Amino acid sequence: MVAMSGGVDSSVAALLLKEQGLDVQGVTFQLVRASVAAAERARQVCEGLEITHHIIDRTDNFERAVIDPFCADYAAGTTPNPCVRCNAFVKWPGLLEAASALDCWYVATGHYARIHTEGDRAQILRGTDRGKDQSYALYSLPQTALERTLFPLGSMTKESVRTVAEKASLPTSGTEESQDICFIPEGDYRSFLARRVSMRPGPIQDTEGQVLGTHQGLPFYTVGQRKGLGIPAGRPLYVTEKDTDENLLVVGPREALCKRVFLVAGVNWVSVPSPAAGTKLEAELEVRYRTRAIRAVLQVQTAETVHVDLPDHDQAIAPGQSAVWYRGDVLLGGGIIQGSGVKG
Repeated sequence: MVAMSGGVDSSVAALLLKEQGLDVQGVTFQLVRASVAAAERARQVCEGLEITHHIIDRTDNFERAVIDPFCADYAAGTTPNPCVRCNAFVKWPGLLEAASALDCWYVATGHYARIHTEGDRAQILRGTDRGKDQSYALYSLPQTALERTLFPLGSMTKESVRTVAEKASLPTSGTEESQDICFIPEGDYRSFLARRVSMRPGPIQDTEGQVLGTHQGLPFYTVGQRKGLGIPAGRPLYVTEKDTDENLLVVGPREALCKRVFLVAGVNWVSVPSPAAGTKLEAELEVRYRTRAIRAVLQVQTAETVHVDLPDHDQAIAPGQSAVWYRGDVLLGGGIIQGSGVKG
């Protein structure tokens, strides 16, 4: 069972699996009401490959599991990662449910990541193409999902995928990649939030307590934001805090964003069993999608909480985003950054 998004990556994934002699079926989840064009492209690909195509409506599930928490997180002052939630609560549960109903064991996607089995444990490895590696957004998947998952593109580059698509004359070979959140295709998340979240203007002040202007509503801003603040300043200022109790937006220099110590909660250990409380280990840490990994020391507090220390330098972090740790290409685990860091 291949998740068919209507793009070139999932199309080539289906093609490669069929060329391996597997009995392939495609499924497209309708997550938002406007996804008709993508579903039609996926149908055309499946028709050309002579594989069965299924369209399953998951809009209500997607609304509850992804869109509602996305809005709630912004209203609470944090910056969510909707792709992580979608993978864990919508995409993989839906794929596995559909696969079981159609007598399929494996599910596959067009993600640039790899699966490796070590003993009785499935591990996630970075995709060979580091410029396209998508393992960061997969850290929340459980072992029960990974043992049934295939990533046919994990050892390929984007260029080679497009070459395969062009040679096979797939109708998605020239499809452009979207950089937007799928349920906000225009990228205008402010207009989207304004329709769903209550907005109250309030003061903007610097880290010294000086009022510099008025914000239009805290959900319109993200920690780390520099542009669009609408305040005069002789130096670059960034959003450093959103105080929802006082309806206050705090701005300051980039150094005020940086933390050396912070807490990660909602942790999922992927490629290794959950370490015992008190365990300390070194890893390479990413605090945003496809950013440079930095050395970190992890102190396990509980099965789902980890204390992170960055021994080399501070790092700008945003509560609500995902912190994901690796050892080489192996994704060890990850979780959600909390707002309890202190500057080192």
